[in-house]
Amino acid sequence: MSETKLTGDAFELYCDVVGNPTPEIQWWYAEVNRAESFKQLWDGARKRRVTINTAYGVNGVSVLRIIRLTLEDSGTYECRASNDPRRNDLRQNPAITWIRAQATISVLQSMYGGRKKWERVAFLCWLTSLNNFFLMCPLFLEPRILASNEVTIVTPSPAITLQCNLTTSPSLLSYSYWVKNGEEISGTRKSTDFAEHSSPPANATIEVKAGPDIVGHKRSENKNEGQEALMYCKSVGYPQPDWVWYKKVNEISVGIDNSSGRFFITNKENYTELTIVNLQINEDPGLYECNATNSVGSKAEVTILRVRSHLAPLWPFLGILAEIIILVVIIVVYEKRKRPDEVPDDGYSVGKSLMNVKLFTISNKTKAGLQPN
Repeated sequence: MSETKLTGDAFELYCDVVGNPTPEIQWWYAEVNRAESFKQLWDGARKRRVTINTAYGVNGVSVLRIIRLTLEDSGTYECRASNDPRRNDLRQNPAITWIRAQATISVLQSMYGGRKKWERVAFLCWLTSLNNFFLMCPLFLEPRILASNEVTIVTPSPAITLQCNLTTSPSLLSYSYWVKNGEEISGTRKSTDFAEHSSPPANATIEVKAGPDIVGHKRSENKNEGQEALMYCKSVGYPQPDWVWYKKVNEISVGIDNSSGRFFITNKENYTELTIVNLQINEDPGLYECNATNSVGSKAEVTILRVRSHLAPLWPFLGILAEIIILVVIIVVYEKRKRPDEVPDDGYSVGKSLMNVKLFTISNKTKAGLQPN
């Protein structure tokens, strides 16, 4: 399939996939004459001109839409689908685990050259019947805006001012507003009393750049041996950063060694994830660093990964059991070592005491009877 479009136009590609389980759908792009160098497309890529809508049910359906086409959008667009459990394994060949469908999009310069369809240019009105004089007719051009230069934000940074000046317009201004990443900024719309809409709209773009700043990351991760660990980082800044993960070894950042095939990295513009499966207690614990870098600067943050033994859940139970055993031993030893006077009298002892009392009474009475009156 192939399509030809003009600059400024838009196009949509549709992908419908059936399978059990429902396959995952991805969109990829390769430049003209570089069919082997595919790059994955994400929703919001190319300065928010790319939109990807995907829905999964009995089948998978995805729609890729790109607006405001430029010459650089020409190339091969590929829909990939797979339900292979190993499809995201870095060791697998994508040509084996993914099925593909391709479309070639050619973007040509508009036939109006550098002018828009609505642009009117100056021309001369030559009148020959009135003594050969000429008349300059009015000149109508599309509105043009003179905008501020590109701005780079550094920390700490004073307040910045962005300006747009309407320098050319065939009619009076009716309204204006500011847009950020394709969405109108609330409170910036200004209207006038003029309702003239005969001229086309005009716009200008100002890039505000800033180095990446990691605003969200997992500070620590505690897992048992054999489980799966997930670490992530999220950043702000523009342009979107390139993500790299490292592991700290003797205070030195070392690239992730994926020779075991247990490490999986997912990058999505200002977000990245590192997943480690089948954790090993002797290899995986340590400090993991996510690094975000763009044309302005870079930033890194560290996550601590702790891996516990399989027996870790048993330690509390064993501790309680040991305490009970020690307590029982102490009680038994104490009972065995009691002093005789602490032992309660039994029946024999009580009887013997009573007998001694009786004998003592009888003896006293006998002595009393032998005494003279």
